[in-house]
Amino acid sequence: MTFSSCDQAGKTTEGAASTETKETASVADLKVAYVMTDSVIARYTYFKEKSGDITQKGKNFESELGSRAKGFEQEVANFQQSAQSMTPNQARAKQEELVKKEQNLVTYRDNIMQELSGDEAKLYSDVYDQIQVYLTEYAQANNLEMVLSYTRGGAIWYSNKALDITDIVVEGINKKYEASKVPAPAK
Repeated sequence: MTFSSCDQAGKTTEGAASTETKETASVADLKVAYVMTDSVIARYTYFKEKSGDITQKGKNFESELGSRAKGFEQEVANFQQSAQSMTPNQARAKQEELVKKEQNLVTYRDNIMQELSGDEAKLYSDVYDQIQVYLTEYAQANNLEMVLSYTRGGAIWYSNKALDITDIVVEGINKKYEASKVPAPAK
């Protein structure tokens, strides 16, 4: 068994061969920046617009669900008042009908929640994709080797504020989004 250790210069000792790679970069040469991910997303116009759309859709669904629930409650109340005047078979049939309506209402609510959850997941996926594309273009245009994502409790515990490009990225990605919304001139 052979053990090796690394000295401060990064060379291996005690019987192991030193391996060098053709492409090396010193820390001094590394051009790195970071963005505060939550800030970029929260201040991205596309995200705010689409998030607002999802919120409005949720309110519309909530209103529709509330209306259906009130109608169902009224139907149950009517049944309870008129149940004594029904035959046992009629009462049983109406109860079965109400149970099915209740199940349909629960299914409708579950489908709404699933749809809204899917919309939100798609929005975040789209936003992350758009930010990734923009940051790739930004990094190439500004000769950066790496752009890090800073989130509280994430992998970065300290960074020099001079490396923070959050505001620049927010401004740039919003300009790019706004430009994409402008209709092409008619020919």
